Amino acid sequence: METRVAVMGIIVECTDSVEQLNSILHDFGNYIIGRMGIPYREKKVNIISIAVDAPQDTISSLSGKIGKLEGVSVKTAYSNLITQS
Repeated sequence: METRVAVMGIIVECTDSVEQLNSILHDFGNYIIGRMGIPYREKKVNIISIAVDAPQDTISSLSGKIGKLEGVSVKTAYSNLITQS
């Protein structure tokens, strides 16, 4: 199976979606390399970056599920590194 390394940038503007977001990230936990969250209290948003190593379809699925959450935006940047797992 081929995997890619990617970084997902997530902006959370609606705190009501945080529990759902954490549940989704937990479900994909086997693929997550690392996670960093920054609360930006002055603007009332949370900024999260997720590094993943997963098959292309899995990364797309994760991004799609996150993007459907109310008040949550996600963008994904892919590396050109493709490896066999």
